[in-house]
Amino acid sequence: MKVSVIGTGYVGLVSGTCLAEAGHDVTCVDIDDNKIKQLRAGKSPIFEPGLTELLRKNITAGRLSFTTELRDVLGSKAVFFALPTPPGGDGQADLSYVIKVAEDISPIVDDYTVFINKSTVPVGTASKIASVIEKGAHVSFDVVSNPEFLREGFAVHDFMNPDRIVVGTSSSQARGVLEEIYKPFIVSGAEFIVMDEASSEMTKYAANTFLAMKISFMNEIANLSDLVGANVDNVRQGIGADERIGRRFLNAGIGYGGSCFPKDVLALDKVARMYDYDFKILNAVMEVNARQKRILVDRIVERYGENLKNKTFAIWGLAFKPDTDDIREAPSIEIIHELIGRGAKLRVYDPEAIDNVQKLIGDIVQYAPSAHDALETADGLIIVTEWQEFSAIEPDLLAKKLKDKTVFDGRNIFDIKEMKDADIEYVSIGRNARREF
Repeated sequence: MKVSVIGTGYVGLVSGTCLAEAGHDVTCVDIDDNKIKQLRAGKSPIFEPGLTELLRKNITAGRLSFTTELRDVLGSKAVFFALPTPPGGDGQADLSYVIKVAEDISPIVDDYTVFINKSTVPVGTASKIASVIEKGAHVSFDVVSNPEFLREGFAVHDFMNPDRIVVGTSSSQARGVLEEIYKPFIVSGAEFIVMDEASSEMTKYAANTFLAMKISFMNEIANLSDLVGANVDNVRQGIGADERIGRRFLNAGIGYGGSCFPKDVLALDKVARMYDYDFKILNAVMEVNARQKRILVDRIVERYGENLKNKTFAIWGLAFKPDTDDIREAPSIEIIHELIGRGAKLRVYDPEAIDNVQKLIGDIVQYAPSAHDALETADGLIIVTEWQEFSAIEPDLLAKKLKDKTVFDGRNIFDIKEMKDADIEYVSIGRNARREF
């Protein structure tokens, strides 16, 4: 099928590339001319494992093309909206990009078209888009909600191997188009779930908020474990084996970040407030996450005091999670600002996210070319992102490099006994009683 994807951000680029890999003829549209030139050359503007290879493969095969012209969607039976919906000043999702494209595209289409909303949007948006398109369209159309459930760092895998495909539509004709688009995945075992548009839109927010809740709940358990002398790793193993709970999103640490959870939790909270509903669990999730992002700073202050002018720290990890260069709502940014504000000097390293951080905060920190280089002249080490290369470094090396032999591990990547054997003062999250400095 000939399909188009409007927006080549994270969701749009992964979706368009994977749909081409599934055999469709895909045109991706974006207003950023420089990005389109980069994509035409087979270069991905984002880091996502496996994406560049599929991008180049499908460009070469002639199944994937990029354009800045909205008119190039002509002939597409389906048009995906994969546009940004950032939180506004009041926390409500900003739909201006989605509405603008709906206005611009409505007079262009010349045959029945299914508009498929991949963007994460508040309940009722499908109806709103339909009203906008109806004012300018001269042909029949349907608007479908089709939320994405991609994990950054695993997005290509998740798209190509979905556990479920959620479709919100009351149109049998639109349902048939979506079944045709996703046929390769349905045949492979993905559950094809059809519901009304509003329920589909709510499903996306509910999924992300529930996962954010699991993270915040486990961080509360970790903090309590520190106080009572329990080990959160053991607790995670014990409850994760319960099939009603599952093992994913139970790692204790310094909170969630990224492009989805913070924005979607905030947006759902805004919806609840619009209906005068006191969503107590949701409020607690946000409060716990905000506090958790500061927990390493609190531990550092306990160890060294408020004045850090004579201290240098290495920071490993800047992205909000490994296998991505995304720093949106990353705990690293808040930690950096807090420590700089107390006078500390910082040498930071991340395998992929340094360029993005430098664009955001400039040169208030030193950027190291490797994890080893970041340790030079450092008093202590702060681990913010659990990149695999970090856990492969021997504790004995840390003991030799760090002046104070102190490690603040926000992702629990090292073994407690190995760190103790290396004579390292090791502070992790929820795995041993809080140290008295």
